[in-house]
Amino acid sequence: MLATLLELMPLVLFAAVCGVLMLGYPVALSLAGTALIFAGLGYALVQLGVPVPFESRYLTAMPNRLYGIMTNQTLLAVPLFVLMGVLLEKSRVAETLLDAMALAFGALRGGLGIAVVLVGMLLAASTGIVGATVVTMGLLSLPTMLKRGYSPALATGSICATGTLGQIIPPSIALVLLGDVLSNAYQQAQLAMGVWSPRTLSVGDLFIGALIPGLLLVVAYILFVMVTAWLKPELAPPADRRALMEELGHTGSLWPLLLKGLVPPVLLIVAVLGSILGGFATPTEASAVGAFGAFVLALANRRLTLPILRQVVRSTAQVTSMVFLILIGAAVFSLVFRAFGGEELVTEMFEALPGGVVGATLVVMLVIFLLGFILDFIEITFVVVPIVGPVLLAMGLDPIWLGIMIAVNLQTSFLTPPFGFALFYLRGVTPQSVPTSAIYRGVIPFIVLQLCMLLALALFPGLATWLPSVL
Repeated sequence: MLATLLELMPLVLFAAVCGVLMLGYPVALSLAGTALIFAGLGYALVQLGVPVPFESRYLTAMPNRLYGIMTNQTLLAVPLFVLMGVLLEKSRVAETLLDAMALAFGALRGGLGIAVVLVGMLLAASTGIVGATVVTMGLLSLPTMLKRGYSPALATGSICATGTLGQIIPPSIALVLLGDVLSNAYQQAQLAMGVWSPRTLSVGDLFIGALIPGLLLVVAYILFVMVTAWLKPELAPPADRRALMEELGHTGSLWPLLLKGLVPPVLLIVAVLGSILGGFATPTEASAVGAFGAFVLALANRRLTLPILRQVVRSTAQVTSMVFLILIGAAVFSLVFRAFGGEELVTEMFEALPGGVVGATLVVMLVIFLLGFILDFIEITFVVVPIVGPVLLAMGLDPIWLGIMIAVNLQTSFLTPPFGFALFYLRGVTPQSVPTSAIYRGVIPFIVLQLCMLLALALFPGLATWLPSVL
């Protein structure tokens, strides 16, 4: 019994980390602290002569690993994309954009819902932060939708779903982090297979691979809102444009507002993504373009006062510090996990699963989906993917396809009741008159659409891999 427990020590370590996280302790400290406690336990057992599979030499790689994290050029994109998103939020670009879209589509059946989806897509491409998009859309659009007679379920469901597009629509911070981790996993997998000149995977590859699935999801959301409004007009009635203009405080022609609200963020997105797709800039360099563009937009809107700039810098520093501290904690965890023979144990478990690579992929996707209820995408990216990624990639999976599948899977998890993160974000800014059950009912159709996208990606991997191969 003791021998079996010692052999399964990597799984015990993983379960202990999940348990500590569920108790509410900080993520970074939970990862590093639990791992160091297990490392101390393993070292003590080895000194006592207990046959525990613990290789302390892995811990000597920790200084180099931490230095590599802090000097990683790819991860430099994280603070710059965060800075871009916070600047756009503070400069009221989202508010102007939503007003313009609401006035453009509001007179149609389901028009406000369509406007929310389109604005959510543009915000996702601008900010790349799920929580920020959901909260912003909830504060700005939900009161108008409810006032215009929209079903609370349809209104909250569409806001939650489009808010999670920040997980998949590039330039997404989730894809930046996922791309860096998968790149390391891909090299490990190739070296394990005896490929001494390994191919590389860049964050730009993931950005390009996510374009078609992300846009297909946007189209699916819009079609669902349109069909719902056509079959049940009382759920998404058309709004009176004149009354809507008065409510939003706009008079005169609609075109100036559309130009002011739509053109700047679209130009910013084209500058960021276009520089990557055209091969003119790496994602890190493009993130600098995006941050500078957001700075110019904030200046043009006369919103860049000293207090706002102070808030922007503080928010960016807080988010960036959180990400890098979690990454350091995850690096410590990963080294201790490997010291206990975790990689070999996971490989043996996957090889023993029925169905080969298909069965292993299904199990990993299910585990990631369930972990999405209790862990944020950063923790899952830094803790789970380094464990399962090399094994799955060594079994022959395409790294771009695997990255997009993980991103869409996490997006679905964040929508799923009762623990989805997007539901908690929206509940925090939703009026008490809207019951939580309405939010849960509202997201179910969008979860079905997400699952259909996962199935489509599984059956037609070219949805994720064709465009990167062409470009």
